Amino acid sequence: MRYVTLKQLRSLEAVFRSGSFAGAAELLHVTPPAVTVQMRQLEEAAGLPLVERLADGIRLTSAGREVLATVERIELALTDCIQALDEMRNAGRGEVAVGVISTAKYFAPRALAEFRRRFPGLTLKLFIGNRSEIIEQLRAGRIDVAIMGRPPEDLAVSQWPIGAHPHVIIAAPDHPLAAARGLSPADLAGESFLLREPGSGTRGLMERLFAANGVQPNIGFEIGSNETIKQAVMAGLGIAFISAHTIAAELKDGRLVTLDVAGLPILREWYVVHLRDRRLLPAPRALADFLAEEGAHYLPHPPGLAA
Repeated sequence: MRYVTLKQLRSLEAVFRSGSFAGAAELLHVTPPAVTVQMRQLEEAAGLPLVERLADGIRLTSAGREVLATVERIELALTDCIQALDEMRNAGRGEVAVGVISTAKYFAPRALAEFRRRFPGLTLKLFIGNRSEIIEQLRAGRIDVAIMGRPPEDLAVSQWPIGAHPHVIIAAPDHPLAAARGLSPADLAGESFLLREPGSGTRGLMERLFAANGVQPNIGFEIGSNETIKQAVMAGLGIAFISAHTIAAELKDGRLVTLDVAGLPILREWYVVHLRDRRLLPAPRALADFLAEEGAHYLPHPPGLAA
């Protein structure tokens, strides 16, 4: 049965519905000999008779009823497929899998909420992880688009900028260097740094900054959460290099300060990216366009970094 065709299967269905080859031909808008040919080929493929001729017409054999049940399942699957394709053609329906690096969770949910408000028929699947985890999700094809900082260099992606992404060094307001001006990275060599885990984009950027200045930072704690890092800095456990978009509220109410270090803030970009060789369906494409055109409106505005 591996090589049967829809035409053959639909011939059997039409024979069952009409009770004759002539009636099936009328339903299918073909000639009776054409139905005869299709049925003969189908029976040869099945290796069993599928119909039997009686005085009052044609009846399906037990094998024919089994094949007919399969035809009905195929028709249902095709109907579901047609509906799914129709949803995919319409950007207002369907499903979008979005990967968001953890640092972007301070603005991405608000942007996605607005997009969802405009397209209420869409289902959004949200995956949050560090840079390495999101890149792996992207590589495996488990997400349609990703919101991240520096796009992966070892993966062919298409990318669109969303907006500027500043990075700063933070400390508690009572830290001895809080009021200092004109600090250099070398001045921070003796400080205890609170770092994100390996694989984090923020950590990679900090390591490149200090390496460029010939400084080896003193790692006090390795912490896998921006929220925990902020709490630890406020508690006086050390200082941290962090995305300014994660600390807008804490800077505003004075729970954290940024250190005045030469070369900071480092400005990077937020991007929306997708695999270059994976054609975006209308719904993911609409999201990518929305983020590229309007995503910057949802970025936090840390005090003192507006410029």
